[in-house]
Amino acid sequence: MSDWLISFEGTEAGTHLALALAILAAVLHAVFGALQKGRHDPWLTRGAIDVWLVVLAAPCALFLVPFPEPHMWPIFATAVGIHVIYKCLQAQAYTKGAYTVVYPVVRGTGPLFAVIGAYLIFDESFTGLQWLGVAVLLSGIFGLAAYNLVFLTFQRDTLPAALALAVATGLLVALYTTFDAYGIRATADPFTFLAWFFMFEGMTMPWIALARWRRMADPPAPGPLFRRGFFGAVVALMSFGSIMLATRLDKVGEAAVLRETSVVFAAIIGVVFLRETVGPRRIALMILIALGAVIVEMGG
Repeated sequence: MSDWLISFEGTEAGTHLALALAILAAVLHAVFGALQKGRHDPWLTRGAIDVWLVVLAAPCALFLVPFPEPHMWPIFATAVGIHVIYKCLQAQAYTKGAYTVVYPVVRGTGPLFAVIGAYLIFDESFTGLQWLGVAVLLSGIFGLAAYNLVFLTFQRDTLPAALALAVATGLLVALYTTFDAYGIRATADPFTFLAWFFMFEGMTMPWIALARWRRMADPPAPGPLFRRGFFGAVVALMSFGSIMLATRLDKVGEAAVLRETSVVFAAIIGVVFLRETVGPRRIALMILIALGAVIVEMGG
């Protein structure tokens, strides 16, 4: 399968496949974010997800994919460090603000800096029309954040802290998107990077979650938490795996921008499953986000 996938690099078919993978990642990432914000404490949910990441990824890493080349070990160490900081910021942001408040800011900050990182590291460039698309997408995302800041009353006392944490998380999203793209291109077999990365990445947060669980006066039962964690791990493998493969097949910046249509899917999930309110103004801003992503793709 690796040889089949690599054969698409630099081809028109590879560009179309990268587009499909980026959109798939958007849908799945919105689901993943809702899982972490949902029923349980975000730190505990993340810990349960990561336990399953190790369980699911380890057999693939140890028995199915080629062993990493020696130069990959510092790349894995750096990637895992970036993701640990990202996950801690994300979990803390979700403890301070509603899902439909935090998620748009995280996803809006990420693509802008990812595009800049792709230019600096991979020498990628956008056309004028694509930059217009980025501007439209970001205006929708940050317009949504501004609307939330002005009008929402839920968790109002912690809203500024939630937004600050969301911006910091978005910066880490850009950093891990760019660095992971570098990592998956640095090895001959992309599935080697994915399997070993997920195995290593899942080894840290469970310990933080366990310490938090032990300090709780009324900790939740492990059974439902780990059931949610299993589903979340499957979604994470598919979501992050899809976007990483998309960055190997085509431009990192385009994949990063297209993934941010996840804000639209997140709003749908927030309304339908988390019972959060989304009015007509916020719907209009979400349409801007989707329109911006379409312009970016057409401009390329």
